[in-house]
Formats: sequence, structure tokens, C-alpha cells
Amino acid sequence: MILPTGTFSKRLICTFALAAALGASAAQAGAQEARIAAVNSDRILRESASAQAAQKKLEAEFAKRDKGLRDMAQRLKSMSDALDKNAASLSTIERADKQRELSNLDSDFQRKRREFNEDLNQRRNEELAAVLERANRVIKQIAEQQHYDLIVQEAVYVSPRIDITDQVLKALAANAAN
Repeated sequence: MILPTGTFSKRLICTFALAAALGASAAQAGAQEARIAAVNSDRILRESASAQAAQKKLEAEFAKRDKGLRDMAQRLKSMSDALDKNAASLSTIERADKQRELSNLDSDFQRKRREFNEDLNQRRNEELAAVLERANRVIKQIAEQQHYDLIVQEAVYVSPRIDITDQVLKALAANAAN
């Protein structure tokens, strides 16, 4: 599953937001300590039941095209092997015709493979965006129920003490069951 997880500027903004939240919290005289948690989005996209269901849905949706491409690749290989084997016995015209046919088939294969990859990536991004949207709703519910001041999803390091990814995964599973 490939989905961009952020850029340097996104992380920089998150860092500034975290620093501002911590600074504002510390600036309040007599205020209670800020409650902060972290969620590993990559784990959500790998381990959640909804992400795994999305992956199976994509596999089923693209299985026929994938098989067609594998068959076409095998046909290309067979034609290439046959041309290599029989090249010496073919006339110049026959050899040129076979090479042209092989070249046309290869071009068609490359185009279809590129289209397949583009379509698959687009659908994967759509499915993963839906998974992340559900996860974000669950994270917001957890934040409200447990009175978190800040929950981050992108961090260089997260202490296991504040990592609530397992809790989010359980809540997503419970929501999927309902």
C-alpha cells in the first residue's frame, strides 16, 4: 500500500503546531498538564481491518487485468524466444515482420501495464483515503472522550507511553463490526 505520508514542510508545520500547543499550555498559570498522544498512520494502513478489506477489494477488482498482463508478458517472451531460436532460418523479410510484430506487441504491453499501474494507484489512494478518513473520525472521538489536547500522526519518535495506535485499531474494528 503506497500513500504519501507527508513532506518535510508538513512535518515542520506539525512541529511548530506541537511547540505552540505545548508553549500555550505551559504559559497558562496553574493549568493542568496537556494531554498528548500519537498515532502511527502507517500501522493503521497496514493492520486495520478496513485497510485489509480495501486491499482485498483492490486485488479482486484488478485481478482480471493483472492476469491479462501476465498472459501477455508470457506471450511476448514466447514470441521473443521463438524469434531468437528461428532467426537463422527466416528470410530477412520474415525476420523483419516477426520483429515488427514483437515490437508492436511490446509497445501495447508497456502501454497497458502503465495504464494498469496508474489505475491501480489511483484506486489504492481512494481506498486508503477512505480508511484514513474513518481512522481520523475514530481518533477525534477518542480525543474528545479521553480529553486529549493534541494527537499527532506524524512524528520522528513516539514514546510507547503516548502511542494510542492499538486503541485506534480496536475502535476501528469495533466500528466495522457495527
